[in-house]
Amino acid sequence: MAVGATGSATSTQNTTTTTSSAQKKASLNYDNFLQLLIAQLKNQDPTSPVDASQQMAQLASFSQVEQTIQTNTKLDTLLSSSSLTQASSYIGKYMTSADGTVAGTVASVKVYSDGIIATTSDGKSILVQAGITLADQAPPPKTTGS
Repeated sequence: MAVGATGSATSTQNTTTTTSSAQKKASLNYDNFLQLLIAQLKNQDPTSPVDASQQMAQLASFSQVEQTIQTNTKLDTLLSSSSLTQASSYIGKYMTSADGTVAGTVASVKVYSDGIIATTSDGKSILVQAGITLADQAPPPKTTGS
């Protein structure tokens, strides 16, 4: 009897409700595996018992999957922490969106699992992505020649 577990992380376009399906699918733990192993041993055919090396291979595979899930969880935590540090440095800076349509002094930031949204002091939102312009202060107003 082979036991396998898979997990994948997904992100949605809606930044307010992003979930990690890897964490939800990773509900199989060592206790569950041991229960399955004991049930397998109790219910195996005595004339054709399961090879011990196969059982050890299953245990090793399960252990690797669980370690991978734990590593992914720790990496997610590290990335979130990094995003928070990055986001806090934007507050008070003058930001222009990548397409140049929105600009203003950043009043607050929201960190989502798939990105950062900066909100300017006048309530406009800017997606923090490649191509934004960031300055310590707003540029001086353009004057027209007379």
